[in-house]
Amino acid sequence: MGLVEQFSAYTDWRSALSANLGRLRVWLAENDLLDTSTESRLEHLRERLRGDRLTIAFVAEFSRGKSELINAIFFADYGQRILPSSAGRTTMCPTELLFDPAKSPCIELLPVETRAAHAGIAEYRRYPEQWRVFALDTTSAEAMQESLRKVGEQKSVPREEAARLGFAIDPTSQKGLKPTPEGTVDIPAWRHAVINFPHPLLQQGLVILDTPGLNAIGAEPELTLSLLPSAHAILFILAADTGVTQTDLLVWRDHVNGSHAREKGRLVVLNKIDGLWDGLRPPAEIDAEIERQVDTCAQILEIDQSRVFPVSAQKGLVAKVNRDPHLLARSRIPRLEEALSRELLPAKREIVSDDTRREAGEIIQRTRELLETRRKGVGDQLAELSELRGKNKDVIEDMLRKIKVEKEEFEKGLQQYYAVRSIFSNLSNRLFSHLGMDALRGETLRTREAMLDSTFSRGLREAMTGFFKNLQDRLKASGEDIVEISHMLHVMYRRFTVEHGLKLSSPTPFSILRYEKEISRLETAFNRHVNTLLNILTLEKRTLTQKFFETVAVHARRTFENANRDAEAWLRGVMAPLETQVREYQLHLKRRLESVKRINQATETLEERIRDLTQTDAQLVRQLAELEELDGMISGTLAPVAAAA
Repeated sequence: MGLVEQFSAYTDWRSALSANLGRLRVWLAENDLLDTSTESRLEHLRERLRGDRLTIAFVAEFSRGKSELINAIFFADYGQRILPSSAGRTTMCPTELLFDPAKSPCIELLPVETRAAHAGIAEYRRYPEQWRVFALDTTSAEAMQESLRKVGEQKSVPREEAARLGFAIDPTSQKGLKPTPEGTVDIPAWRHAVINFPHPLLQQGLVILDTPGLNAIGAEPELTLSLLPSAHAILFILAADTGVTQTDLLVWRDHVNGSHAREKGRLVVLNKIDGLWDGLRPPAEIDAEIERQVDTCAQILEIDQSRVFPVSAQKGLVAKVNRDPHLLARSRIPRLEEALSRELLPAKREIVSDDTRREAGEIIQRTRELLETRRKGVGDQLAELSELRGKNKDVIEDMLRKIKVEKEEFEKGLQQYYAVRSIFSNLSNRLFSHLGMDALRGETLRTREAMLDSTFSRGLREAMTGFFKNLQDRLKASGEDIVEISHMLHVMYRRFTVEHGLKLSSPTPFSILRYEKEISRLETAFNRHVNTLLNILTLEKRTLTQKFFETVAVHARRTFENANRDAEAWLRGVMAPLETQVREYQLHLKRRLESVKRINQATETLEERIRDLTQTDAQLVRQLAELEELDGMISGTLAPVAAAA
């Protein structure tokens, strides 16, 4: 099964999972078991499944065949090239190919002049009026090709203007853009491009990120700090006729492989092997030369040979268009697609599966505990009322007194519950004071002012280092708050379980570690690409400050926004089971008391009440069985992923 077919299968699996969660929601609502917290969690889970996207980034220096490779893997069904592919530069700015059903097919282009403002691409996504929008005629491949050429547009500006916009200038063109004898520099006309295209794979959630060469990558820190690290797979393309050049190696080390922390999903493509098909040498000799190239590339890039894939994107595209299986096999494109499918989709399915299993499992467990609590209450009432058969009025009144005593003891316990809830509220407020966005904005403003006021490079570096330390300190304090909240609730859960027989499993754990790691990753990437001695010494202070705040501060804020949202959801979810069980037990005591009172007043109602309780117990048994069936359906959808793992 090829990449396209596997991605379609993944989409079908995701849809089936969402449908089963929808059935669970309907069943909970029909049985009056759907509270606000549960409904919110289920909707959030289904929304995540609907909005789930899979990003594949293509990275290379210019003229390595990125666009042709994208055409060969994803767009061959159109019968010709969709993305422009010709000699020289065809992609001058980071380009995302995706599909948003809320928009018509179009190309959205962010002018390069926006780099002069203190805002990153993530910020500009909130302001559509800043983008130039061009309609995309999807009925004509030729019209699409013409429209898509816009991503390669350039403009000539004075050298000073290019530097002001953050582009490195280098007369040798090794580490920056080369100025002309007249002192001008050719820069991309656009900072970022988004192509909204209703291709079947894009409609299913695939996002293709096509990147420009080294100079443009270096000019857009957000690409390095956010877009590439968040990609689920990166294909690094080399050319068989040039091998690993010095600029290739710079791109690999600085933008793709980084600290070697993540090898999975990082594949190297040795493109244009058809240049070795000279028609004079036997296939075995050509294959041997290709293998030597693969071995050399693997050694230089310090990766295993199995992660280097020699292909001919051009011949693969031709083979798919002409339906030529022999040429397709010779292009070796299927081997690359198979590797991409093998690494990318199972890993993505495992992440989605784990998230769904955890969230849905907690909802089902909470519902199971609630039904079991109700059934225990019904069983207690049945046992009590059955003992009253044939008993005199004194026995009934004695039982009535016992229930009243039990009710009074529970109400005493409720005083502790209310006290815990008050402490819980105070701790929650303290947690959000550490994670709060107001505090983060204040720290960002202080850091920016310190950088602008700094006279020496040491002051700049201290301000930037202090910013990250402050964020980590806030996250550490938040983690301590979460531990305290968890311990307090664990004690209260256990107390109500032991003393009053409530069905309560341990509170759901929550960790701040993922956000600490994200800030650490951001700091590492920033130190590697921005906070270097060379930048400190050569970049004008205001430019460095701008680079810092248009990238790092924006992504730090996004990380804290995610932490706030997840912490809020956890706090709601972790308190809800206790609140539900306490409320349920109060109702249970009230029903018991009312039942015995009615029987004390009119003994003939005893058998009628026993029949009602027996029917209620049978209904609860049926609900538990239906819940187990729904749990089995969801687990069955997830089972193939677990088996594969």
